[in-house]
Amino acid sequence: MTLESMSDEEILHIANPIMDNLMDASTAIDHARHIRDFSDRMKTLVTKEYLQKVCEKYQREKGYFSRREPVAVFKRPGAAAIIWKQWFTKAPGEFVAEMLLVEKDGTFLVDHVMVF
Repeated sequence: MTLESMSDEEILHIANPIMDNLMDASTAIDHARHIRDFSDRMKTLVTKEYLQKVCEKYQREKGYFSRREPVAVFKRPGAAAIIWKQWFTKAPGEFVAEMLLVEKDGTFLVDHVMVF
């Protein structure tokens, strides 16, 4: 089944565990686990040093990731963008978590992810 033919719920069933792993691995600053579901393009961008720098900065300023709620799923051929409302343990207010999930050879991979 392709991403564009899946329901939002089916896509979230795939995306949520991947995002959970990304957030847990970034909390632990575990590079190998963090890039586990990344596309080759993303693996070249997110080096061990880059991940450490980014994680230390957000943890110092915002704390750790807390709860997350899905907001929207946008589908197109070969990809789905998932948007969540995200909270942190120290920073007040609501943030945006987003992921671009792509399909490559029957596997779902992260080709972009950000929390802002």
